[in-house]
Amino acid sequence: MRSRRKAGTKQRAHAARRRRTLAPRRRAGRPGSVRRRRVQRGKAVRRQLRRHAARPPEAGAGRLAVIITACNEAATIGGVIREAQALHPDELIVVLNGCTDGSLAVVRAIPGVTILHYPEPLGHDVGRAAGAAAADADVLLFLDGDLAIPARQLRPFVDAVRRGADVALNGLGRQLGPFSRWDDVTRLKAFLNRALGRPDLGAASMTAVPHALSRRAVERLGPAALAVPPKAQALALASGLNVRIGGSVDVITRNRLREANTGKANPVSRMIIGDHIEALRAVMDKTGSRLAHPDASRRRDAAKGESLCDTA
Repeated sequence: MRSRRKAGTKQRAHAARRRRTLAPRRRAGRPGSVRRRRVQRGKAVRRQLRRHAARPPEAGAGRLAVIITACNEAATIGGVIREAQALHPDELIVVLNGCTDGSLAVVRAIPGVTILHYPEPLGHDVGRAAGAAAADADVLLFLDGDLAIPARQLRPFVDAVRRGADVALNGLGRQLGPFSRWDDVTRLKAFLNRALGRPDLGAASMTAVPHALSRRAVERLGPAALAVPPKAQALALASGLNVRIGGSVDVITRNRLREANTGKANPVSRMIIGDHIEALRAVMDKTGSRLAHPDASRRRDAAKGESLCDTA
């Protein structure tokens, strides 16, 4: 009897071990288990991205300054600063110009921020020049106070400069759609890059944020040049600075609509078109009226009426 009891106990233990071994395999074959594993993998990837975005800068990687410009952005500026702080910048500079909505009080309540406060409006992009002049870092990341971009999407721009880029632009290729749907400003951005020998940049422009600059770029161009972003970009390309796409952030669908930037031929679009004309002129003054594109086959002296042939 005892031997039977022992045999039965051994069989039950063996069966229990077998069930424990086979159970994960059976569960793995169920559709619900596949979905759960995918969800778990997605969560693990997101946790890794958050840790990557929150990590402090590596030693010797170059000091980082984040420059945020704002005009009446009290509702959003706090979120923009929080995402910037997740990058662990050495300098966090907020340029407030012409604010009347309490933006100054919001920023003052956040520790560790250098505030450049201008009671009167400076105009488009002038705040970037002021912030760049005040910064002392090796990498300068530019943001706008109306759009909070997650730190994990900002880090690639910083990393691009730390890896050798002088200008790291926001690539918008996937957000723009086919060329037939582009507006005039977008086409002009792409034309400027193509005219300067960089069709690979598409419509990427320093007009848009985020973008990052190296200390070398700021010193070569001068902080004042940043007040006209297309001109600064054109001069950067013409002077041989390393300009590349740093990352891709959708700022088109999330762009804050204002009276000045909506509608066809609105004031902002007209200003940007003028900026691109100024940019082309600046490079023409530097490289020639054809932007260094050759004209080897055309005899312009003959076109001026100069005699080049023997008269019979």
